Amino acid sequence: MEDFEYKYGSCPLYYTISTLEGKWKWIILWRLYEAEVIRYNKLKETLKPIAHKTLSKELKELESSNLIHREQYNEIPPKVEYSLTEEGKTLVPILKLMSQWGEKHIAK
Repeated sequence: MEDFEYKYGSCPLYYTISTLEGKWKWIILWRLYEAEVIRYNKLKETLKPIAHKTLSKELKELESSNLIHREQYNEIPPKVEYSLTEEGKTLVPILKLMSQWGEKHIAK
């Protein structure tokens, strides 16, 4: 956080946008909200046409921002599940508003 403030100041909107930038992060958060807990392959299926590399990168960034939780089970085949953290759940009202806005304006 200190590095961010040093570079960009203390604008909360800029912080939010820089943390959640890109077209996939909001959609990933929405899918995790809908599913509560979801495995990697199932998540990837719901996000066509996202590339494996892009999804992995976005998930790592969301995890490092403490917005999602990654649970890895040491079994064969490997099993990894994702869910929203408590901090990630604080974005749900925003996600719902974004969805409502989209529903209202998608036909235009």
